[in-house]
Amino acid sequence: MVHRVSSILLALVIAACSAESAAGKPPPAGKADAESTKPAGGHAAKDVKPGSHEDWCVEHAVPESQCTRCDPSLVAAFKATGDWCDEHGLPESQCVKCNPDLKIVRPPKMP
Repeated sequence: MVHRVSSILLALVIAACSAESAAGKPPPAGKADAESTKPAGGHAAKDVKPGSHEDWCVEHAVPESQCTRCDPSLVAAFKATGDWCDEHGLPESQCVKCNPDLKIVRPPKMP
């Protein structure tokens, strides 16, 4: 019985230590690159090229690099250029309420 309890405790300790060390280990080669370009929750990864197909905010249907709803730090630049709709709180160039004919099209995927 004591041997069995010791085995169970040893297994729990090994599992806990393995989980801790795995959390601190870097991902296997190649995995980090694939994950850095993978959209998380419909958002573009930070390292995508602005204006590319991958630079897209699925949630707001605008380029991620220009999405003021996801990145409020961009608001000042739009306001500074006079491209701001105070009524709707987003760039005038993205405001389909003020500009119903506005079509914001995602760039095509490049091969």
